[in-house]
Amino acid sequence: MDLSQARMDFANLQKRISAYDHVAELIYFDGETVAPSGSAENRAQALEVVNEELLKLKNGPETLELLNFLNENKDWLSVKERRAVDFFLKEVRRKKNIPPEEYGRYGALLSEAQASWHAAREANDFNILAPKLEQIVNKLREFAKYNVPDKDPYDYCLDQYEEGLTVETFDGLFESIKAEIPKLLQEIREKPQVDDSCMRGSFSEESLMDMTTFILDLIGIDLNKVGLTKAEHPFTISLGSHYDERIATRFSYDNLASSLYTILNQGGHALYEMGQADNLAYTVLDGAASLSLTESQGRFYENIIGRSRSFIEYIYPEFVEIFPFPIGDYSPDEIYRAVNRVEAGYTRINSDELTYNLHVMVRYELEKAMLRGDLPVKDLRDAWNEKYKEYLGVDVPDDLSGVLQDIHWPFGSFGYFPLYVLGNIFSAQITQKMSEDINIYDYVEEGDFKLINFWNKEKIWKYGGLFNSTEIMEKYVGAPISADPYITYLKDKYKEIYKL
Repeated sequence: MDLSQARMDFANLQKRISAYDHVAELIYFDGETVAPSGSAENRAQALEVVNEELLKLKNGPETLELLNFLNENKDWLSVKERRAVDFFLKEVRRKKNIPPEEYGRYGALLSEAQASWHAAREANDFNILAPKLEQIVNKLREFAKYNVPDKDPYDYCLDQYEEGLTVETFDGLFESIKAEIPKLLQEIREKPQVDDSCMRGSFSEESLMDMTTFILDLIGIDLNKVGLTKAEHPFTISLGSHYDERIATRFSYDNLASSLYTILNQGGHALYEMGQADNLAYTVLDGAASLSLTESQGRFYENIIGRSRSFIEYIYPEFVEIFPFPIGDYSPDEIYRAVNRVEAGYTRINSDELTYNLHVMVRYELEKAMLRGDLPVKDLRDAWNEKYKEYLGVDVPDDLSGVLQDIHWPFGSFGYFPLYVLGNIFSAQITQKMSEDINIYDYVEEGDFKLINFWNKEKIWKYGGLFNSTEIMEKYVGAPISADPYITYLKDKYKEIYKL
């Protein structure tokens, strides 16, 4: 095989995969937004064909031959080409020791488990899901033994989402959080609660859309280039490449804060995707370095910037225009405190900035215990409720509000949850390093995001998947992983708000 021809074939392969991904992503986006509910079977038919073609492109014998040849000659490849080859081969290696028939049965099991999850939620009974979830845990443990028999099975799961990081790393991060956050939460509980009535009311679709377009324009998103719509579950997606971004947001008609911070989070994701280097377009590297790093950008704009006093003071006059009632009856300081209200609850997606980490810590400890065989799945509900009482001080009223609230485990997504907290940790480290170069909040007070976005693009966005998140944080941001800046940020912020 000629190396020059192999390189061209590899570039064309990635373009073809990008095109099929574009189709699959568009079908998904349509289904989650404007497609009529009765058309699901029609979309499923199209997706089945598209996914079959994608599987052939990614795992076919010609592709494997090409990848092996390029890998044998990787010294002659560019950094981008080597990374792209590694990207493909990583997935191949994850599956190479798993008998194909077992992997096929696992796919069917996940589909059955998701159906069981919906049935369990309808009946408010975890026992309906438990047998399928136990099979998933057993399968993941088997897959880990096939591929990394001498390692912790949870390391196998983590590596699927965060290359190079292990249980040891996450244990250290969560120990830091466990040592400080529950204690801070208890101190807050002993103080008078912040009034957040300024965020409650009845908000029209028109006013919420006006707010959404104002916020996106403010942080630097051009809606002539980025699609915007609504969905039951908010998300941001790239269609084929970073040249086509779509944001699906969610409006909470009785909670202004929820609508505001949903769009800030999704806007942060879109900025990251749009900021990738153009020479990565139509390659497998055209995307975030990892879920945790893209999450860091969502959290940076949502929390670090969006819940800051400077941001609230800047948007206040515009919000008074859009929402004269109730916003006009409150001061910027009252609104700032309201959007930073802390209240322990039992639902992750509705939790505040501080307690969110505890929700994730519960899941991390439980899924790690299940994978290691230390927690039988049949005992998961009781273990869940005990940890919520221990870490958040709340009594979980039922399975629907507790162990059945997330669909991640029926999807087989063990090792996914801790990336949310890692994203929070990264966002604080990024802020700390950015502050050494620019006075962030001086620019926020002026509503000027150009330099903030430029810093993020040069340090993070433009690299796409060219490096993993650890490499980007250490090499370009200059911040080896540490929870200390994040914990300091939370303590300083909430001690001032609650006068601790």
